[in-house]
Amino acid sequence: MNALEQFTPLMDAVISHINEGVILTDYKGKVLFHNPAADELLGFPEFRSVHEIHETTGVNLQLPAPHSPDSSTLVADRTFIDQHRFEQRIKRNGTVRFLEVKSTTVPVPGEPDPIQLMVMADITDKRRLQHVLNDNKNSGLVTQDPRMLELTAMIDQIALTKASVLLQGESGTGKSLLARMIHQKSPRHDKPILEINCAAIPESLLESELFGHVKGAFTGATQDRPGRFQAAHGGTLFLDEISELPMHLQPKLLKAIEDQTFQMVGSDRNVNVDVRIIAASNQNLRKLVDEGSFRADLFYRLAVIPMEIPALRDRPGDIPLLIHYICDQLTSRGYPDNLECDQEAMRLMMDYPWPGNVRELSNAVEHGMILAENGKVTPGSLPYAIRHYHSAPQPGYGSASSRGETDPHRREILDALDQSGGNRAEAARRLGIDRSTLWRRMHRLNLI
Repeated sequence: MNALEQFTPLMDAVISHINEGVILTDYKGKVLFHNPAADELLGFPEFRSVHEIHETTGVNLQLPAPHSPDSSTLVADRTFIDQHRFEQRIKRNGTVRFLEVKSTTVPVPGEPDPIQLMVMADITDKRRLQHVLNDNKNSGLVTQDPRMLELTAMIDQIALTKASVLLQGESGTGKSLLARMIHQKSPRHDKPILEINCAAIPESLLESELFGHVKGAFTGATQDRPGRFQAAHGGTLFLDEISELPMHLQPKLLKAIEDQTFQMVGSDRNVNVDVRIIAASNQNLRKLVDEGSFRADLFYRLAVIPMEIPALRDRPGDIPLLIHYICDQLTSRGYPDNLECDQEAMRLMMDYPWPGNVRELSNAVEHGMILAENGKVTPGSLPYAIRHYHSAPQPGYGSASSRGETDPHRREILDALDQSGGNRAEAARRLGIDRSTLWRRMHRLNLI
């Protein structure tokens, strides 16, 4: 019995039960051995040579000659990573799959020629994840959720127009991200996109911030100052927290959007601009219209294209993708790149409702990486709220019992919001503070 005849039974005993496909050939390409995993990957168990595999299945396992141009280019659905490793695109039952093939030569004692060992693995899921991450690396949007994909498809269409867009969804769902995507995909992408948070600016200064003012318009106005509309000329103005816009400013904003014309504070001269408006709110604007706290005509002008952003708890399939993406982002900032997440920690994150949505998930991942134990993210590494979610009573989100009473402002803010139906401007008036102070307190207390 020669060396090859002795070698093959050993391969059969050792490799038949592993998950990767293994094929052993002689130097001419004749198949000496193949395990069941290779049969399953190729969908064809009866092959005698790499040529026959190629002819029957379309999978080309023939390696290029040394220094061949094939070693660095895409040829016959193959992408060569290096001389001994390549990826092969195949089709099985109407579905595209990707195989990674690693090949090496193995000398056999007593034989003049070496044999070729090829190990194959299905990397389709890995490639799909890479596609999602790479396709969205400039925008930061990571999703495989059908509803979110519908929104991104809409963005490709509406970005080319001048239509106003209204983004509605809970805090932390990515409204700012989608606004930037719309701008980046629009013909205005080389012009500025400016953002103004209508809840974070005192009511007395908001009109000037939007439209600018002239010298002497009010105490302290020592010179002319353009507003965000002028600064965004030719580009996009993103009005976040639009539900907090005071009623007395809503008619002026409506006219500016409709006519692309307005007057600076303290001036009677018209200013003409070319600005696209994208607005966002974590409240239901239609409900506010019905309640009389938001103008119907402004709502309809803003909501030419309304888009509802689903909460993270309604798209749990995105959680692993987002965790992977967030980890990559944190690694690029200097966090360890060799951490693992155990199954129980992942289960807790999958089962948690994420009231703070992607923003809360990002904080939780960073928390877990910082407190990882021996290179592994465990349940103990995660924030308290996630670890104890299932063991604690589940009151309504935003109630005192779910948020604690450790800060003297928390209870009064929640009461004021309840009494004002969630309207922050009204809640600020009840508390005797301006809206920017309320917004900062809510942000500090994780109430937004």
